Amino acid sequence: MSHVHSNCCLTFTARITSKPRNHNQHHNHHLLHLSLFPPNSSTVSRKRGITFRASLDNPLPPISLDQTNPFQLIPASDIVRNFYGGINRHDLASVEPLIAPNCVYEDLVFPSPFVGRKSILEFFGKFIDYVSTDLQFVIDAISEEDSTTVGVTWHLEWKGRPFPFSKGCSFYRLGIKNGIRQIIYARDSVEPAIKPGESALIAIRGVTWLLQRFPKLAEWI
Repeated sequence: MSHVHSNCCLTFTARITSKPRNHNQHHNHHLLHLSLFPPNSSTVSRKRGITFRASLDNPLPPISLDQTNPFQLIPASDIVRNFYGGINRHDLASVEPLIAPNCVYEDLVFPSPFVGRKSILEFFGKFIDYVSTDLQFVIDAISEEDSTTVGVTWHLEWKGRPFPFSKGCSFYRLGIKNGIRQIIYARDSVEPAIKPGESALIAIRGVTWLLQRFPKLAEWI
């Protein structure tokens, strides 16, 4: 099993206020941005958040800020990064504490959600049994500002090359219990291998027409 190491990107913002010399002058505010970027990393600041681009050369970290309570102070987005990092390393032991005991995980490829930490870990256990560590999740963009919900777009790469039909987007809801932030709900939507294009719109129009003509059919949905 190969282990990957990560580079972190931290941005600090401080507001410096200078006192006015007289009553007619206003306070002068200056924003001081201190950024720490690792070599070969790529981070794009946006008005509504930060886009983080990870690659095999810049993989995701297991972060621990407080050894006595390691997940209490970590931002929600970093909890999600750690989740993908653990799956990439095939390290379910590091993934387990990130998932709430009663978490619900919806992978839209499957007919029903996985309910509970044990069921979710069993699913990912089967996943890593089928693939090698050469197949990696790569985060294209991740939302940063919210401490309770995180959105992610991602794709898979095989030895640094994009894997076919592997683009996806995921949504995570996080909660805090006993001072620990964990994933309590997740949903994955993955790129389909067969892309119907405009025929999907025709199918939707056909279904809505049937529902309008025969309202009782809605009971079967």
